Amino acid sequence: MPELPEVETVRRGLEPWLAQARIESVTLNRANLRFPFPKDLVPALQGQTITSVGRRAKYLLIGLSSGQTVLSHLGMTGSYRFAEHGIDKPPRYYETENVPKHDHMVWIIDHPEHGKSHLIYADPRRFGFVDLYDRPEDSPYLTGLGPEPLSNAFNADLLAAAFTGKKAPIKAALLDQRVVAGLGNIYVAEALHRAHILPTIQAGSLVTTRGQPKRALEDLVSAVRQVLVEAIEVGGSTLRDFRNAEGGNGYFQHRFAVYDREGEPCPTPMCGGTIVRIVQSGRSTFYCPACQKQP
Repeated sequence: MPELPEVETVRRGLEPWLAQARIESVTLNRANLRFPFPKDLVPALQGQTITSVGRRAKYLLIGLSSGQTVLSHLGMTGSYRFAEHGIDKPPRYYETENVPKHDHMVWIIDHPEHGKSHLIYADPRRFGFVDLYDRPEDSPYLTGLGPEPLSNAFNADLLAAAFTGKKAPIKAALLDQRVVAGLGNIYVAEALHRAHILPTIQAGSLVTTRGQPKRALEDLVSAVRQVLVEAIEVGGSTLRDFRNAEGGNGYFQHRFAVYDREGEPCPTPMCGGTIVRIVQSGRSTFYCPACQKQP
């Protein structure tokens, strides 16, 4: 499932072509994705000008001149592409098909600089969804989210307050979207490795008895930021299905230190350890038992 770097990559790919474009028509080729499309989506979109293309956590947010916002979650296999401007390569799951049966939503847009084009949302497994809201507080998907991990609001003091007395494993605590928004399995594993923290330790063990962050928690905040910035710079990670708005792959998977590297040598200099895999809450966790420790 796309995490923050992948969604930010898609946002950056869409923004130059969507911002200030007018939506001339919208076609829905089915009634639902993971959830039904909003019943008033088509009339709410047609005739509107796109004022912004943003992101919150793992959600794309497309602002309209009406003041409403389209929220889009890519699920596991969702992708946006254009049928013009040279960005017309369909995803690889079309290779043996003659009909693009996974194209579920099509917008015809007219941009003042780039002209007309078709924005296509495809989703073979249909785990993505689209919502429409008037204000952020009206969307249940945005309510209660923690700070963005690349914002100034994300810091060790905030995590210390959230983790005080918390017995949950640190990996699970970081995946809690109420604590920090947008982190997922891949980038939490990579950040914990860079900070040399075991994914199984209790989150509360990174906080002093006075409620202050330990040095390891400071290191973890820095590691989260570094991993996300580097991943965004190379377009995120493509393991199977992720595609950016140009139809291309991300490349951060080639920089993974631990994720999906079970049995391989740890890349930490002078470590000598071997990456192992365990299961936490039904999800794979990868780490190095030699250089990731209990602080």
